[in-house]
Amino acid sequence: MRSYRDLFRTPEFSPFFLAASAQTVAQTMGGLALGTLVYRATESPLLSAVSMFGSSLVQVLGAALLLSAADRLPPRAALTAMSLLFAAATAALALPGLSLWALFAIVLAQGLVKSVGGGVSWGLLNEILSKDGYLLGRSVFNMMSGLMQITGYATGGALVALLSPRLSLLASAALYVMAAVVLRLGLTRRPPRTTGRPSATATWRANALLWSSPPRRQVYLALWIPNGLVVGCESLYVSYAPDAAGTLFACAALGMTAGDVLVGRLLPARLRPRLGFPLLLLLAVPYVPFLLHPALPLAAAAVTLASVGFGASLVQQERLVALTPDELTGHALGLHSAGMLTMQGVAAALAGSMAQLASPSGAMTAMAVGSVGVTLWLMGAEQRKELRPVSC
Repeated sequence: MRSYRDLFRTPEFSPFFLAASAQTVAQTMGGLALGTLVYRATESPLLSAVSMFGSSLVQVLGAALLLSAADRLPPRAALTAMSLLFAAATAALALPGLSLWALFAIVLAQGLVKSVGGGVSWGLLNEILSKDGYLLGRSVFNMMSGLMQITGYATGGALVALLSPRLSLLASAALYVMAAVVLRLGLTRRPPRTTGRPSATATWRANALLWSSPPRRQVYLALWIPNGLVVGCESLYVSYAPDAAGTLFACAALGMTAGDVLVGRLLPARLRPRLGFPLLLLLAVPYVPFLLHPALPLAAAAVTLASVGFGASLVQQERLVALTPDELTGHALGLHSAGMLTMQGVAAALAGSMAQLASPSGAMTAMAVGSVGVTLWLMGAEQRKELRPVSC
């Protein structure tokens, strides 16, 4: 599969793509509205960050207990049901008088559903396109995610400013319903990729098998930790610039889209493996000067440049798919998604706590320095492995 035209000529790709687009707009609109709602009520950077990214904190539970379902559920029925559940949960978050405890309970429940949804979605994409088309297809999804995030944050910011966060949440719920309809009508019925009932035992067994391979382990660490720490920086946009958070989120989405075009479409295949670590460094370094609290134009430029580095995940995902047996593809990609989102949630909570004690700008710099340090450590480990003598 060589071109974007080939992708959209592939049966089922277009409806799957459209549904994912609606879900991305819904998620970004809802997240910005919820973070704003909580910040206005509490004036707490920590609670605002956790409300936006807290659902990621329970991804580790889903990865440990539920992820075997990713290859054992019929994809169309599972994805349709999940979209409807997100619609109901997002509408519930808009209820007036909802306590913070109830709000965070709903957010965490959404995280459990997402932990399985990532594996179901990316496993289905691999089925629709096959392994030779997965990287190009995933790059298109990532580009779509960037563009839809720009749309979602711009629309959500306008709705929050002109109307209210609760109305923005209701609009998000409507988009989830629309996505469910597209999934139900646009996808064909497919059997599960693996037989057997989902269980915690099956999840643990597959996780242990995936983690037992040193090359896969290193790929997972590179996918989870450096970009998770940078998402901790992003979680502080609302407290860093309360009146311009939507602008910063949109700039981050623009940079991410540029990085996905660069890696997924423009770079020759022979160069991609060499750029994984340099892109991870690019992802973090522009956030280091945030300690000086740059003005909004400079901050927006730094955020845009940094987010090009998210293209590193395409390099790593291509390697992960190549290292994984077909029958475990959904589980492996679900473990990547769950681990990544868990790290993002942990980083958001850590960044919010640091911002409470110091300042949002200082916390952003600290998270960026941590990301650079982890990337350099992973680079060193890779070089040591390459220099290790081979025994006869």
